[in-house]
Amino acid sequence: MQISHDILLRSYRAMRTIRDFEERLHVEFATGEIPGFVHLYCGEEASAVGICAHLSETDTIASTHRGHGHCIAKGVAVEGMMAEIYGKKSGVCEGKGGSMHIADLSLGMLGANGIVGGGPPLICGAALSHKLLKDGGVAVAFYGDGASNEGTTLESLNLASVWSLPAVFVLEDNGYGEATASSYACAGSQRARAEGFGMPYVECDGTDFFAVHQAAAEAIGHARSGKGPVMMHVHLARWYGHFEGEAASYRRPEDVVRLRAEKDCLKNFREQVASTSMIEAAELDAIDKAVRAEIDQAVSKAKADPMPEAADLLENVYVSY
Repeated sequence: MQISHDILLRSYRAMRTIRDFEERLHVEFATGEIPGFVHLYCGEEASAVGICAHLSETDTIASTHRGHGHCIAKGVAVEGMMAEIYGKKSGVCEGKGGSMHIADLSLGMLGANGIVGGGPPLICGAALSHKLLKDGGVAVAFYGDGASNEGTTLESLNLASVWSLPAVFVLEDNGYGEATASSYACAGSQRARAEGFGMPYVECDGTDFFAVHQAAAEAIGHARSGKGPVMMHVHLARWYGHFEGEAASYRRPEDVVRLRAEKDCLKNFREQVASTSMIEAAELDAIDKAVRAEIDQAVSKAKADPMPEAADLLENVYVSY
């Protein structure tokens, strides 16, 4: 599948933004200024970006507790996200959501979700809306290997097939549900689960942007054409612990060193485009510089912005129709 120069640049910028955003949060969280829990997406960037490259603002996604990457890939503003994580009034959700509940409905981002397996049922509703409105939209649920064992996820897979919904269920399999290996906790194969619910199954290497992009084109194209739901199984690895501050003693330090050296999706992207002369290294370097400045600005602004007032507590709690 041929990918245009513009899409390649935008995709690299999105991956670089996610990486720098998360690496900076890793540093800032250690200062104690950021409230709540933070789950980093470092190492998984190609999955969100490769998939969202095929989506428009009218398409819908639902995320997980590890949602920053999905938000950025879907177009949520970095400054608003950073302010939200700092709990500031200028945040995307006015400081009420924090890291695990960033949402921007105007962009089709239904939100990160602190409930494991909370996204798939939301996506069934969004996909049903797309189907009934006949707007050509697709709904995508990102979930992890831990959530793949939740009843809400399995019920959603069944419902999506029964109603032939334009939905894609993206299993981001980083090998662990928190600290438990998926090889221990997931019986059978994910392919068998997809087949059990009568939907196609697509598998890819989540550290390879081009592999994800190709697999997503197949899966999303199937759903968008009215042929029903698809399960997409993306194999990847997170570089940090389940959450910031976790000891991650269930992995050997050398394993993470190896992942960073051999399974870095940004490094792999640069090597692939350089080998085919699709993009000049100077173009990518310029993006790196611009993104660093953008993240610096977002952090500075978030720290300086005001906190919500007590009077804001009951604002925007309920939706008015």
